[in-house]
Amino acid sequence: MTMRSRLFPARLVYPVVACCALQLGVAHAAINEFKVKDIRVEGLRRTEAGTVFSYLPVRVGDTFNDEVAVKAIRSLYATGFFDDVKISAKDDVLIVTVVERPAIASVDFNGTKEFDKDTLKNALKGIGISESKIFDRSLLDKAEQELKKQYLARGKYGAQVQTEVKPLPRNRVAITFNVEEGETASIKQLKIIGAKTFKTQDLLDEFQLGTHTWTSWYTKNDQYSRQKLSGDLERLRSFYLNRGYADFSIENTQVQISPNKQDVYITISIKEGDKFKFGKVQLSGDMLDRQKELESLLTIKPGETFNGEQLSDSTKAIQDDLGNYGYAFANANVIPDIDRDTHEVNINIVVDPGKRVYVRRMNIGGNTRTKDEVIRREFRQFESAWYDARKIQLSKERVDKLDYFKDVKVDTQPVPGTSDQVDVNFEVEEKPTGNLLLGAGISSTDALILSAAIQQQNLFGTGKTVGLELNTSKVNRTISFNETDPYFTIDGVSRSFNIYDRQTDASQLNLGNYKIGTTGAGVSFGFPITEYERLSFGTSYEGTNLSVDATSPARYQNYVQQFGNSTYAILLNAGYQLDTRDSAIAPTRGHLRRLSADLATPLGQQEFLKTTYQEQVYFPLSKKYTLALNGEITSGFGFGGKPYPIFRNVYAGGIGSVRGYRASSLGPVDADGVPTGGAKRLIGNAEFYFPLPGLKKDRTFRAFTFLDAGNVYQSNEKISLGQLRYSTGFGISWTSPVGPLKFSLGFPLNTKPTDDIQRIQFTIGTGF
Repeated sequence: MTMRSRLFPARLVYPVVACCALQLGVAHAAINEFKVKDIRVEGLRRTEAGTVFSYLPVRVGDTFNDEVAVKAIRSLYATGFFDDVKISAKDDVLIVTVVERPAIASVDFNGTKEFDKDTLKNALKGIGISESKIFDRSLLDKAEQELKKQYLARGKYGAQVQTEVKPLPRNRVAITFNVEEGETASIKQLKIIGAKTFKTQDLLDEFQLGTHTWTSWYTKNDQYSRQKLSGDLERLRSFYLNRGYADFSIENTQVQISPNKQDVYITISIKEGDKFKFGKVQLSGDMLDRQKELESLLTIKPGETFNGEQLSDSTKAIQDDLGNYGYAFANANVIPDIDRDTHEVNINIVVDPGKRVYVRRMNIGGNTRTKDEVIRREFRQFESAWYDARKIQLSKERVDKLDYFKDVKVDTQPVPGTSDQVDVNFEVEEKPTGNLLLGAGISSTDALILSAAIQQQNLFGTGKTVGLELNTSKVNRTISFNETDPYFTIDGVSRSFNIYDRQTDASQLNLGNYKIGTTGAGVSFGFPITEYERLSFGTSYEGTNLSVDATSPARYQNYVQQFGNSTYAILLNAGYQLDTRDSAIAPTRGHLRRLSADLATPLGQQEFLKTTYQEQVYFPLSKKYTLALNGEITSGFGFGGKPYPIFRNVYAGGIGSVRGYRASSLGPVDADGVPTGGAKRLIGNAEFYFPLPGLKKDRTFRAFTFLDAGNVYQSNEKISLGQLRYSTGFGISWTSPVGPLKFSLGFPLNTKPTDDIQRIQFTIGTGF
């Protein structure tokens, strides 16, 4: 028995296929129904035959008829694997003949400058266009629209996309998207209608978007983005809510684009409403017998101006506090009652702690290189313990501070089938931790600096750090090797050792014609006291060589005559550090305290004690402004009948101490007027940071004003505040790709005739 060689071509629309099947069924199929003895699939190249069988609604031994044929064609065509499907039969053998759709061999882009190709490829993956996937021509329109959408987000409204599909051998295709990006549309007008209480410019200062300014090349603030506008509208809403306008609303937002698609006009209509105060403030719900503790977390008080941010902070503080006791999914829901007659907002915060839960697993993902134990030893939340939000946040901070990862994300998921267990999932994204750095820098003190460094912060994923550094300038030349094991013991005791050779040419600093060479090696151990405090102890050897001639300062010639050109010291080192800063490079809050002591023991030729104490405090005056205070005092003296070594003297003046005075120029001078430095130093700095006009909240590029004070004193002098030199001025701080950069213009306030003034100073890589 033989059926038609082509019963139902799949390219027919389904209703037509069904109709044809019924007509043919009357003529033949109703008479020629048969039991399937075997099924054969023809035309396959990539697709497995088993895949086809899994979609067929018929098996060997089943009765085949027109209705089954329609179902089979529909099912196979719906897979998206095939361009055509034909079904025929011969001697009760069902023959399925398919024409496979081609596979995508490559996806490429021409003319793309705004995006890197990987970003665009990832955008197309979501709609089914990517390498190795089955090619579906109907998706090309969606792909083009998706690419245009990406460009619209960058303000390129004139972007055009054309697609080229090139057939390749073995039933494959290469897809190329040819893009004409066009010019970026810029915001020509940003207008707010309805503002009565506040100046329009004050409101626009809250926006990321804006019209073109001199900093637009850096901030891109004049490039329209729907996402940025949404964020700006939220900031505008918060601005009013935080100042008492509880009825504030945004009535309408219009975005118009010029016919040439180059200019954008934004108009925002608002309704301010009346100003409100907080009325009654109360907590209700299940407070777990901790009502007084939760009430103490409220920062809102009756009679105060309504403030949405304070209200949000209060509810978050309650939720976080409950999270510290195991209530991972606690809620503090605000129920406001607006009384427009009295202009008060009564607040009822309903507390719902939910069920107390404990952590079943602490999972780690994304670490393709770093060993699990390197991450896990930073955890402060333990498995099988009650959920503690503080410990989880602290764990995240500690993992982030390792500086091995681009990003660290934490997600808490309920365990299926239970109501009192959660899994805490840490997802990290590795970043390169091995660096080969070749660079050049310049400062007003050291002039040209050439540097090279090889450093691996996470050797073989173990968390150990090794490094080799070369640094050269007219003043200082250094070569050093260091190794640090942050977990030399399992309880967090670190071990570090280093070997170094330093050469200093004092003539380049106008300190006299002499050179100091220092070679040393040391080992130290660090002991954690708390999460933010550490003690360190170590020992080191340091040999010093003084090169002098007849033109060198007399004090150096005398030292060489008394002790020789070369001396050495056996040092004991001790230190303490407290660091709660939110950033080591551009901090805005927190505290840094350092105390160190170097004792040269009688085992060497030098005998002295040098101590340094430093305090830094950062006060966030607002989201834009930061006040930073720094104080440092250093004192050294010799013992055992030996003087304090003159080559260990400290200096002041310049960036890092007192700006406006030439580097290392303050303090005592010799008979030739050359600064000698001293065994004691007192430094004080105050800096007020604020955003540059047009850069707003960019922490990497900030301006500052400063007030400095400081001086150095000889070992036999008492520190006298009356001898302090003062200066003030302003500058710019930039976290550049090559390190923190500071530029300052200083104005000394109480100069003496012997002082050496240098108003403009700059450097890369220093703090205060």
